[in-house]
Amino acid sequence: MKTLSVIIKSLKEQLRSFWILVLTLSMGPFFIFVYYLITESSKPHYTILLVNTDLGADINNQRSNLGRNLVSFFKTADNPLNSSTFITQETAGEDEGIDELKNKKADALIIIPESFTKGVVAWQNNDSLRSSKIELVGDLTSASYLISAVWANEIVNRFSLETTHSRKIIEVEETALGASAKTDEFTMLVPGILILSIIMLMFTASIAFVSEVENKTILRLKLSKLKTVEYLAGIGFVQLLVGLTSVVLTLATAILLGFQYHGSLMILFLISGLTSLSIISFSLIIAALTRSANEVLVVGNFPMFLFMFFTGAAFPLKSEPLFSIAGYPVTFQGILTPSHAISALNKTLVMNMDLKSIVPEIIAMTVLTIFYFLTGAIIFNKRHLKWT
Repeated sequence: MKTLSVIIKSLKEQLRSFWILVLTLSMGPFFIFVYYLITESSKPHYTILLVNTDLGADINNQRSNLGRNLVSFFKTADNPLNSSTFITQETAGEDEGIDELKNKKADALIIIPESFTKGVVAWQNNDSLRSSKIELVGDLTSASYLISAVWANEIVNRFSLETTHSRKIIEVEETALGASAKTDEFTMLVPGILILSIIMLMFTASIAFVSEVENKTILRLKLSKLKTVEYLAGIGFVQLLVGLTSVVLTLATAILLGFQYHGSLMILFLISGLTSLSIISFSLIIAALTRSANEVLVVGNFPMFLFMFFTGAAFPLKSEPLFSIAGYPVTFQGILTPSHAISALNKTLVMNMDLKSIVPEIIAMTVLTIFYFLTGAIIFNKRHLKWT
């Protein structure tokens, strides 16, 4: 029951550190909101203007205007990214379209000539002297134009194939891995920010441990013959609750902003729980090396920034593996638990993979957590507790 007493005492101490608790719980939702604004404002949008001057021609004794059909085909064509990436608009004339290009209101202009339909009919009648051409106008130094031109060229080719009943020799069918076909930049950032919200435990957990030393209450705990394991378990339990609460708030914020998760929430909480225990264990090392909350705020900044920026939590980060164990790549960042946690969340939340696929990450996180805890417990016991 002594562990329960430590839990109740630690809860009261945590509530007294109100602003630190608020900072820890709000950091994840805050970063979710900021990254949402960044990704929304940086989403590419390409506007393609169409000018149809086609006069049409008689096909099988019926008047047809394939230029008009091409314009409709552009507007209904499948978008390779999403419905708002490529926008096609029909403009009144060539001059108006060029003005919009010059004023950066559009990225490319497609001019369908007067003889477009006649050219297609002539090609179908094996008239090699006649061809159907369209004009593509834009700033050749602009990356937006180049991307728009590639997409426009693909749509024209598809229209040509459908109109002339030609077939491709080889058709390439794309199969997306998990939910990657619907994944945008914001979705890819969410797993890292979920782990970032847990990394903030480094301050609350370290201060929770060291406050007993700073306030001299550690002496009373010694006199009560409280075991080291009971003391660490009591504080660790409260910090685990804080970590899981932070993850829930962060995930709820992401969902409100449009994030769609895949996979099991139980796996999410498993990964979050392991990560929280790992951060709490590492915090024990920081607490062992300090004697006051002020020292924690100074000393703790360096490892916190390492965990934030060198694991891919705050920003996506890739590095070459140093070696591999049973096929699992080990990188320099692999000595930090969040790198494995982010990999596991990407597999489960984004790619919709099962528990078996993240077994290597779980093993790595467990081993590192045990290492952090043993290291921290030994140093903390020698410096602050010295219990037998």
